[in-house]
Amino acid sequence: MTQAPWPPPSVEQKPKRSLLSLLILWVICYSIAVMISIVVTSSAVGGSEGTATDNPTTLVLAISALGLWLPFVFMLRWVARRAGTNLRTHFGLRFAKTDWFGIPLGIFCQVVLMNVINWPLNKWWPDTFNPQRVETRARDMVDAAHGAWLVVLFLIVVVGAPLVEELVYRGFIQGGLQTRLGSTWALLITAAWFTIVHLEPIEFPGLFAFAIVLGLCYRRTQRLGLSIVTHLAFNATGLLLVALS
Repeated sequence: MTQAPWPPPSVEQKPKRSLLSLLILWVICYSIAVMISIVVTSSAVGGSEGTATDNPTTLVLAISALGLWLPFVFMLRWVARRAGTNLRTHFGLRFAKTDWFGIPLGIFCQVVLMNVINWPLNKWWPDTFNPQRVETRARDMVDAAHGAWLVVLFLIVVVGAPLVEELVYRGFIQGGLQTRLGSTWALLITAAWFTIVHLEPIEFPGLFAFAIVLGLCYRRTQRLGLSIVTHLAFNATGLLLVALS
């Protein structure tokens, strides 16, 4: 028999979680993260005249990202320990050789899928969905980073964000909902949740389509390796395209 191209999905039984319980835990973590971000931003603005760094914008982004991620990481560890296991096992933080497929998949999503989604929107509403406005956030981050700060930006956007976001949205939310609502509803709810939390309406159509791809990666494998690699390649391609344009 020919060996299947994908490793068998994880068979670990996750406890059923209600949408309300997931929402409460997420809101608590997000509220803490927002408070940390406000403190960091206020401190940076208040001390900008005497700051020692030549790139306060990227520094604020880095500290804010850590402030956003840490509450969620602590919460995920707590959830895993309550289930009698560890974070990696409970949320499927595992990789396989076939996860390399996420690299071309992520590049495809950034180069092809985003354009397919945004092209008709740009034709219908050219003043709103023009390419320059869609990529404003990424361009602002790249323009603000110089020299070694580009490495910091890379670590935040290409390494940290895919890892933490996949743990939270695919591992915690989608993985928790699918045992109660079924895989399709879990995928759709998680994709919408992931999209809205980015708080950029102009990016919503493309982000939702990409979130569906990430959700399908998780649903097929029941682990996070493929979705993390896809997310990483997507973000790296986006930064590269903006930096070269």
